[in-house]
Amino acid sequence: MITYLTSDIRFPNVHHANPDGLLAVGGDLSTERLILAYKKGIFPWFEKNQPILWWSPNPRFVLFPEKLKVSKSMKQVLKNHDFTITINQDFKAVITECAKTKREGQRGTWITHSMIEAYMKLHKEGVAKSVEVWQDGNLVAGFYGVDLNNGVFCGESMFTKVSNASKAGFISFIQNTNYKLIDCQVYTNHLASLGAEEISREDFLGFL
Repeated sequence: MITYLTSDIRFPNVHHANPDGLLAVGGDLSTERLILAYKKGIFPWFEKNQPILWWSPNPRFVLFPEKLKVSKSMKQVLKNHDFTITINQDFKAVITECAKTKREGQRGTWITHSMIEAYMKLHKEGVAKSVEVWQDGNLVAGFYGVDLNNGVFCGESMFTKVSNASKAGFISFIQNTNYKLIDCQVYTNHLASLGAEEISREDFLGFL
């Protein structure tokens, strides 16, 4: 049964989510609510003109850093230093580019203006971070996510304008940080090729 949220900053038990992972509807995107959501393994995902939808899918798509797969071609790309990778140099540009990216199976972006504002506030609080990929001084790829300082990086969205750029950024980020788990939320072929896998929601919650 789907819960309709009020102004109270609370969520139902994630085991009440429907088979698709939808847990609750409504509420707001305040910093307090978003932080509580991520602590409980919940994230917002909705399109323009929809109410706020809160999800906790089962299974959960994650990547264990020690299982990261790097192809020979990507090892060469990284060795050649084709790209410059930075962290938190331009969060606004990264989330804006992610919002512009057209994705298969989606009519429009789920990163609405209200989402951008909400995650910009999280960034200012030091909770959301971005990874930028540069080539010849131009931002060519990047991704952003939430870090609650619990060893889990909750990835939100990624964009790329140049072949291999997003992979280079993602691989470099994982190899140069000490996360125990990268939350990828739901299955994608792109991340599966890098070693991401599905685990049960119960197992995922154990890492939070």
